[in-house]
Amino acid sequence: MSQLLIRNARLVNEGSITETDVLIEDGFIAKLGSGLSNAHADKVIDANGNYLLPGVIDDQVHFREPGLTHKATIGSEARAAVAGGVTSFMEMPNTVPNALTQELLAQKYAIAANTSLANYSFFMGASNDNLDEVLRTNTADVCGIKVFMGSSTGNMLVDNEQVLDRLFKESPMLIATHCEDEATVRANTEHYKAEYGEHATAGLHPLIRNEEACLRSSSMAVELAKRHNTRLHILHISTADELALFRNDIPLTEKRITSEVCVHHLWFDSEDYATLGNQIKCNPAIKAPYHKEALLAGLLDDRLDIIATDHAPHTWAEKQQHYWQAPAGLPLVQHPLLLMLDFVKQGKLSIETLVRKMCHAPADCFEIDRRGYVREGYWADLVLVDPARPMTVSKENILYQCGWSPLEGHTFGASVTHTIVSGRLVYENGRFVTDQPGERMTFIR
Repeated sequence: MSQLLIRNARLVNEGSITETDVLIEDGFIAKLGSGLSNAHADKVIDANGNYLLPGVIDDQVHFREPGLTHKATIGSEARAAVAGGVTSFMEMPNTVPNALTQELLAQKYAIAANTSLANYSFFMGASNDNLDEVLRTNTADVCGIKVFMGSSTGNMLVDNEQVLDRLFKESPMLIATHCEDEATVRANTEHYKAEYGEHATAGLHPLIRNEEACLRSSSMAVELAKRHNTRLHILHISTADELALFRNDIPLTEKRITSEVCVHHLWFDSEDYATLGNQIKCNPAIKAPYHKEALLAGLLDDRLDIIATDHAPHTWAEKQQHYWQAPAGLPLVQHPLLLMLDFVKQGKLSIETLVRKMCHAPADCFEIDRRGYVREGYWADLVLVDPARPMTVSKENILYQCGWSPLEGHTFGASVTHTIVSGRLVYENGRFVTDQPGERMTFIR
């Protein structure tokens, strides 16, 4: 039996902060309390009063493997995630080939089982012509079904209304949607290409992928979900306009329709295109400053349920292309916890709310088995944070395979010192301790 003991921690968990020790045995939290004995511990970590949090669960990442490994791999991005306190991730199906069959989905799980330091799950992809394959998905060991109701990579745009209706009616599990209306985006693209041609810049992105495109598509998804009582989760909400679609008068565990906001839509706004340009080009677009403020308010009043990243790396060379050619997406999975801890320092949210939205809520939303909370008998996914140790983002400490971040040069007020994944100390003070992979997440549904 292997034992790891954490002493003198300030545990942030389930709405409170308590001073405690944590004993971990064979992957699980065995005991919480003060003055726990270290007589049989293989390793003791003195937290010195620093914050101990449940590991962050990121419900939306793009790790690019298979097929796009010049941008990233499951192994490379999982290392970056762990260094930032993200202990579990759910990865999207728009790799190459798209994960549109059970066999292709299984291949991604096999890669992660060998290379991912973090715990993992992968979405099954839906298209206009693979519905029967989608309905074969195992609800116990796959996080959900991903539907692109807007532009996407490859054959993953689902715009056939009959297919959508049947999918929402018959899905055995959570459907996660990317919501942007394709017709609106195409019409806007044609308009701005005619007006600006080769003079277009990233500042046009929120005008092309505008509020109307988001609201039309999100409204359609909500209408379908209400018609069929579907378990719907709408990803990366980016507008104030969409907040009215969501309710906050019942607990998350009772909601049939839930929502996510991403750190970049809380952190950046359209004024940042002037300095960052294509670095922050992403879908849905980062929009005007008032949307950023409204999204934070929606997060705090529980219309928005989860904070995630939509980590989507591209090479620097790809991002340096002209606006029309540059791909959408930015790398973020190493830094979401530190971004939100800066919000805590700024008084924009409490650390208890941070933990609820980044750790508890994803576990509840996806019904993950024994993760997301610090409880006896749960998997030991834990992060130690020093709130008084600044960390500046630089090329030397960026771990993404793409080697860049739009946050380069920013100094965070806190640092991640230790990350524990499924009971194993994986990261400690800037170095990786083990190369043993994390665990495949399972779900109680």
